[in-house]
Amino acid sequence: MNRIFGRGKPKGPPPNLTDCIGTVDSRAESIDKKIARLDAELMKYKEQMKKMRDGPSKNMVKQKAMRVLKQKRMYEGQRDQLMQQSFNMEQANYTIQTLKDTKTTVDAMKIGAKEMKKAYKNVKIDQIEDLQDQLEDMMEDANEIQEALSRSYGTPEIDEDDLEAELDALGDELLMDDDTSYLDEASTAPSIPEGIPGEKGTNRDGVLVDEFGLPQIPAT
Repeated sequence: MNRIFGRGKPKGPPPNLTDCIGTVDSRAESIDKKIARLDAELMKYKEQMKKMRDGPSKNMVKQKAMRVLKQKRMYEGQRDQLMQQSFNMEQANYTIQTLKDTKTTVDAMKIGAKEMKKAYKNVKIDQIEDLQDQLEDMMEDANEIQEALSRSYGTPEIDEDDLEAELDALGDELLMDDDTSYLDEASTAPSIPEGIPGEKGTNRDGVLVDEFGLPQIPAT
């Protein structure tokens, strides 16, 4: 059968939307180039018509311009169709890619759920609660140990009334320390003797002093 009908051509990979979009876009770009050339030709005819007088020659150039304009309109229609096809395929391709990404996400979530179930099998809530109870008991024991170590012993028993009385007296002593009356006495003390020792006279306050500058004791 192969000798008679020949062998079939090997099948290539099936077409995909990405390749089709690329092909359509390239065709649209080719048509854009043709439209650009037609625009340049139209501008040339337009410039010629401005310089020509009305008559058969001008009408001939006008006919050429009309023919070029028709071609341009035809190419523009083809380009618009190709652009619309490309847009539709891009939307379809985007939808397909989104569905693929969604499927990948769902598969990953399923795997994650299975792994979580396996992990939960190794975790016992009763064991966790027992561990928490043990930790709480150990903390309480540690606090009792600290209280026992900080307990005072060997100190004499003192009456609280005596302590309060001593505290009140301590406050009075502090108030006495704040008394500044001694400064007034210092200000009224005799002034420093002036003059040369051995000379009698009076100090700045007019008090008689002896040769040492000390106040004289009146004779009795």
